[in-house]
Amino acid sequence: MRTLYLSHPSFLMHLTPMGHPERPDRLRVIERELEREQYQDLIRDIAPKATMEQVARAHPLSYVEHIRVQNPTEGLIRIDGDTSMSPGTWEAALRASGAACLAVDEVMTGLVDNAFSAHRPPGHHAEYRTAMGFCFFNHSAVAARHAQEVHGAERVAIIDFDVHHGNGTQDIFYNDPSVFYASTHQMPLYPGTGELNETGIANNICNAPLFAGSDGSAFREAMSSRVLPALDAFAPDLILISAGFDAHTRDPLGEVDLTEADFTWVTKRLMEVADRRCKGRIVSLLEGGYDLIGLSRSVAAHVTALMGH
Repeated sequence: MRTLYLSHPSFLMHLTPMGHPERPDRLRVIERELEREQYQDLIRDIAPKATMEQVARAHPLSYVEHIRVQNPTEGLIRIDGDTSMSPGTWEAALRASGAACLAVDEVMTGLVDNAFSAHRPPGHHAEYRTAMGFCFFNHSAVAARHAQEVHGAERVAIIDFDVHHGNGTQDIFYNDPSVFYASTHQMPLYPGTGELNETGIANNICNAPLFAGSDGSAFREAMSSRVLPALDAFAPDLILISAGFDAHTRDPLGEVDLTEADFTWVTKRLMEVADRRCKGRIVSLLEGGYDLIGLSRSVAAHVTALMGH
């Protein structure tokens, strides 16, 4: 498999308050892990800045401009209790969305089979016009709109296995039958959305909540019985993954007990659907994962599967 790996030094320059779980070390441990010999075949590139036009396909231009002017020149400012900006945040957020768009370009044109972007800040809590949950721009939404606008994708699917529900992604696409969004997530847990009865305008939303303490068997059952059949029936032209790894048993922000083997399993199952439905096209975008050991091992398992190993 030709797997593209995208990152950029600017992702380390988005700073958060002392003790905040979404910290630059998350990227450092991923970079170290993917420098190992078995990942030398990754096709590596740097994340470009998204244009305002690219981001504004998923968010109002006025909102994008609001985030730009809020970016501080020194110190930190808080957007809400969990979400803060430093002088490096604007560039990091733009490059995270830019990485998503470049990954879509490379996959949709067949230059690579699939792609993984290791970036921060994450994106799936960013709603249409609201930053929250560590997120400013919804990178998977930007990627979906880019695939539709630039590459003519008629149906795009977003699969989210972060331990937290991607309320932002659901908010943006709830009334859009051209985008399918499915999520496994712990409930109850932040942000409080993701009930079974939240199904979208045309059953294009598929939530599969998990209880605290759910293990790999419960996760695989939720995927096998709800998410994967609905994804297959949707027959997407592209599969995007909101790849959060905070459902790992070591993670401090969730109480779902997944292991690296579960992330290998779900990646392979999604690749099987992609092979049947959309010529193997998958773009995976980093979301959560806050225990550094659990994160690095889970990303390694995920990328190893994407590479076909």
